[in-house]
Amino acid sequence: MFAKWLRENNVAAGLLAVIRIWLGYNWMTAGWGKLTGEGFDASGYLKNAVANPVKGPDGNAVYGWYVNFLESFAIPNVELFNFIVPLGEFLVGLGLLLGTLTTAAMFFGLVMNFSFFLAGTVSHNPTDIFFGFIILFAGYNAGKYGLDRWVVPFIRKNVFKRGEETARNAA
Repeated sequence: MFAKWLRENNVAAGLLAVIRIWLGYNWMTAGWGKLTGEGFDASGYLKNAVANPVKGPDGNAVYGWYVNFLESFAIPNVELFNFIVPLGEFLVGLGLLLGTLTTAAMFFGLVMNFSFFLAGTVSHNPTDIFFGFIILFAGYNAGKYGLDRWVVPFIRKNVFKRGEETARNAA
């Protein structure tokens, strides 16, 4: 019952728009600050996450696989992360603010939230993850009072129909 309300109700769409815009503003300003500041450098953050991993009661790293990812991929490619983190934050925020490709924007926002969480940063991540899952679960209704009202039907009509036609012609 709640799921149906969240995914189909106009009042829910309005509440979701408020949450979406609030999250979008936070994401966009975080990204914008990094893009326009004196240069964003994730190397210190990444090295600290490796040096101080999240530990369980036994004192061992809980997410050893994530620490390994940071050591073997993220740190050697820090310039890539210095580019994609601020840009990703900005684009997630823009998508949420405008209500454009809302579920995709929220999905990638959640990926970043979990990445920060796995690295040991709590901050506002639990709140963002909670509201992010509500938006993701609501699907189209979360962007109904945004540009998704026009973008999603356009994509369904022009992109997915062409894909179906191509598949039929190939068969």
